[in-house]
Amino acid sequence: MSATSAEKYTIRFIHAEEWPAVKELRLASLQDPLAHVAFLETYEQAVSRPDSFWQERAAGGAEGSLGVRQVIAERADGTWVGSVTVLIEEAGSEDWAGMTVERLQGHLVGVYVRPEERGSGLAERLFGVAVEWAWSRDVERVRLIVHEENPRAQAFYRKVGFVPSGRTVPVAGHGGQSELEFVLDRP
Repeated sequence: MSATSAEKYTIRFIHAEEWPAVKELRLASLQDPLAHVAFLETYEQAVSRPDSFWQERAAGGAEGSLGVRQVIAERADGTWVGSVTVLIEEAGSEDWAGMTVERLQGHLVGVYVRPEERGSGLAERLFGVAVEWAWSRDVERVRLIVHEENPRAQAFYRKVGFVPSGRTVPVAGHGGQSELEFVLDRP
């Protein structure tokens, strides 16, 4: 990435009062043509949620929260153009799919970059900040789940060092298809 494109974005954690921007970016992500294989929520579900939902979501992922951080990329004009959220999963807890978490780990979710910004190196920068924050929480590894029919995302995850763990996760509402777990072990 050139210095010019690197300077084009600020990568940072969100603040609780930025919930309208959290909502806007999430709704944009759910209108992406691949949203049905990238997210476990539909646009219709998300747009019907009250503002209190978005306020709580932003507060839960804001700078200063202990177990969740939402990382965003912001252009100089203030437009949010990408995001990834890191969840810290404690060993012995149950994850979103009802499976037991085997070790302290970070879990990347909600990965999205606006189409006009794709290919700019932005996703790599978002992942770098997200993974670095997870390492700062002393996790043993970072993982993510990707739909088996999302080869573009799988190729990107491999590019940034994640590898398939061999574990599949059946997901309700995805027509009987599975999600694949990719992991990045602590260096």
